[in-house]
Amino acid sequence: MSRVDAVRAAARGSRTAQQYDPLGAMGSRPLAVVLGAAGVLWALLVSVFDRDVTGSPTLSALTVLLLAASGAVVVTASSPFRAPFPRWAFVLHVGLLAAASVASVAAQWGPDRSGLNDFMCLLTATGIVVVAPYRPWRDLAVGGAVLAAVDGTAFGVAAAVFPHQVPVAVAAFVAAAPTLVLAGAAVVFAWTFGGLAERVQIRAGSYSVARAERDGIAASVQQDRSVILARDVAPFFAELRDREVVTDADRARARAIADGIRRAMVADADRTWFEYAVVVDGGPAESVDDPDGLIATLDADQRTVVRTFLRAALGAATVDPARFHATVRRAEEPGAPAGRVSVRVELAVDDSDVGIHRTFDPYFAVLRVTFPDLDVTVRPSSLALRFSYDQH
Repeated sequence: MSRVDAVRAAARGSRTAQQYDPLGAMGSRPLAVVLGAAGVLWALLVSVFDRDVTGSPTLSALTVLLLAASGAVVVTASSPFRAPFPRWAFVLHVGLLAAASVASVAAQWGPDRSGLNDFMCLLTATGIVVVAPYRPWRDLAVGGAVLAAVDGTAFGVAAAVFPHQVPVAVAAFVAAAPTLVLAGAAVVFAWTFGGLAERVQIRAGSYSVARAERDGIAASVQQDRSVILARDVAPFFAELRDREVVTDADRARARAIADGIRRAMVADADRTWFEYAVVVDGGPAESVDDPDGLIATLDADQRTVVRTFLRAALGAATVDPARFHATVRRAEEPGAPAGRVSVRVELAVDDSDVGIHRTFDPYFAVLRVTFPDLDVTVRPSSLALRFSYDQH
């Protein structure tokens, strides 16, 4: 394997579907909520109405509480405003499911005559599936293996102490099989998604963001030049053509037009892609406060995300582009690493808090994955975003 291939494989192993496709992960979140709630309800009903032995009501209640806690961890950590899904939350989720599996067997300690009420075998399996969009394939493989081992051991020990017609090894395998199968499916999904997303990014890179922005800037500059020519230069030349003598006033007007063109060219040369983007989308260029041109240090992926949000925000019917303001500075917070850049964007939005969230939540989800320290402040009629990044 070449070094490039090794780097790409490592990237696929560390990045998640949520990081490649935050909107897709945001759309799958309701499924995680439904499966978590259904698992808790199923465990509660089986524990109360369908057990082989009376067992321990306290341990049965503990089992349900542990399942509810694992579901709460997934629901909380999978929020697009807490992205990406942290490893500690995944470890806690797996640990709670493992504890629930052991508690379930202990709660009904005795001869297991029916496998239909052994709900933990399936709930540990679905517990891995629901986090497949949020963790890399290696984590899913380890978590699935741990839960399968816990299921197999717990149910195997029960089968050994209370033997039935099924051999202990078979009972242990049957208990672990659902988790092994669904965890394997989750691993394949995460690995395949990472490979496909990487190939899409490579192909998209053939027409880079820098080139696309350069083309847009060129079109904007050309439009500005056309306006100057149509408004000032063409009428002036038309007047000169009809005159026999060029006066001092004509010379002064020509100098004024030339100075105006020169100032426009200097201003164009000093503008960043971000300022051009604001101007193209209807905002005033002076609304961008970036004296050092630091916004140019965003990498291609970050620039794509910021540009997409900017276009959507300034194009929204409820946003006033004239009141847009952005500030770009070197980060000065205590402990901030050298080369860190801080960006603050403020928008005037003629909408309520709920309306602002309804319009911009998908963009916040993408920004949150790209800039983990994103801070969003939503108030009636206003929206403010703050994030930072390392210079590239």
